[in-house]
Amino acid sequence: MTDTMLKFVGRPQAYPGKRPAPVRADDFREIAERYAPPAAEDQAGRCSQCGVPYCSVHCPLHNHIPDWLRLTAEGRLREAYELSNSTSTMPEICGRICPQDRLCEGNCVIEFTGHGAVTIGSVEKFITDTAWEEGWVEPVTVGPARGQSVGVIGAGPAGLSAAEYLRNHGYDVHVYDRYDRAGGLLTYGIPGFKLEKHVVTRRVERLKQGGIVFHESFEVGRDANLDELRQRHDAVLIATGVYKPRAIKAPGVGSQGVVDALDFLTASNRKSFGDAVPAFDDGSLNAEGKHVVVIGGGDTAMDCVRTAVRQGAASVKCLYRRDRANMPGSQREVANAEEEGVEFVWLTAPEAFAAAAEATVGRVTSVKASRMRLGAPDASGRRAPEVDPEGGFDVPADLVIKALGFDAEDLPTMFGTPELGVTRWGTLLVGKTLMTSLDGVFAAGDIVRGASLVVWAIRDGRDVSAAMHKWLKAKAASERVAA
Repeated sequence: MTDTMLKFVGRPQAYPGKRPAPVRADDFREIAERYAPPAAEDQAGRCSQCGVPYCSVHCPLHNHIPDWLRLTAEGRLREAYELSNSTSTMPEICGRICPQDRLCEGNCVIEFTGHGAVTIGSVEKFITDTAWEEGWVEPVTVGPARGQSVGVIGAGPAGLSAAEYLRNHGYDVHVYDRYDRAGGLLTYGIPGFKLEKHVVTRRVERLKQGGIVFHESFEVGRDANLDELRQRHDAVLIATGVYKPRAIKAPGVGSQGVVDALDFLTASNRKSFGDAVPAFDDGSLNAEGKHVVVIGGGDTAMDCVRTAVRQGAASVKCLYRRDRANMPGSQREVANAEEEGVEFVWLTAPEAFAAAAEATVGRVTSVKASRMRLGAPDASGRRAPEVDPEGGFDVPADLVIKALGFDAEDLPTMFGTPELGVTRWGTLLVGKTLMTSLDGVFAAGDIVRGASLVVWAIRDGRDVSAAMHKWLKAKAASERVAA
């Protein structure tokens, strides 16, 4: 490793007593260290095979975790993989990016006893990666042709999961996505140091080889409206996810250098693919040498701060309006970010953005921050933040990244279908069958539940495919009777 490849980032005084860890832009040490094969087999052997598998109960997919841990500990890796694969279409992806500390591992019986949870995610990732290496991953199983087709709008985890299950049932499946590569946030939203991109592309290639047709760079509303897709297919699934960034209402928010999280992460991921990214090359979406401030406390904010570190930022601060205990993001990721030199400024919210005059729009120079305190609980039970009257302070910044989460886009307008029913949050209304207000149009994933976890999107894809299969069989039977 050359000196130019290795950088110490963050200011040492921001993390007293500990020098920030050296981090490369393409650093995968976190993945390598967590998922070393001997550690995976040793960890599997720690499972107590308890009478009440809380790990499985708290997994949205209800994976058979104790059973494949036992098989792994016994060295029966192929059987462990087959059992893991039976409930999930993307086990190695969940093993990498699920917040296990909030789900399976956080509910491990051994964790309850104070001896540290079994690292379930690392074992899940290890056995599936081994399956790919050994050739155990089978092609997509294609059921007998049914003479019916399904259109899936969105190639994220919900859409991909549903597409695979529907192909298993023998339907012709067409996936439409606005991006030039499938995967959704798996491809363009999650950094490569958490989810290597070849892991996503090999899953997509497997689906393509199974006969699923992908229409990439296809924008519904531009290349075809929803009604036209309904005419092409017997059923349609909307699995677009939620991509509208939540806004900050504060003076100066339109200054140069104040950017949305997804724009920043997409630019970084595109560079990793070797794409031309002018906004990265000119510095607009590049943290190198800059004092970076990320606003937000969720998993996307963690992706941003850790990406900024790897790009060689001069310093990285994360402003969050609540305290550490009330942060929605993974505590494991917070710890990782701190080890890499990120400074967390708790109980802080942006009040305004100061900018130096440049042409017609000024470039951000600092964030005027308000100190916050936790008041009475809000509707969800969390203590609501309120401004502390003691006053605020300024945080120097060359690049500010807004990572406050995502809301639903206006799909009825975008898709040219005003009759498509939505909730007051803009997500799609569905009934018990997961069908929308339009006959034969279903919806799943974040566009129904709001911004959530990848594992829930995979679960939703599994559930909606079963509902669509039932509806399509009834439709075919009705058509045969009518004929």
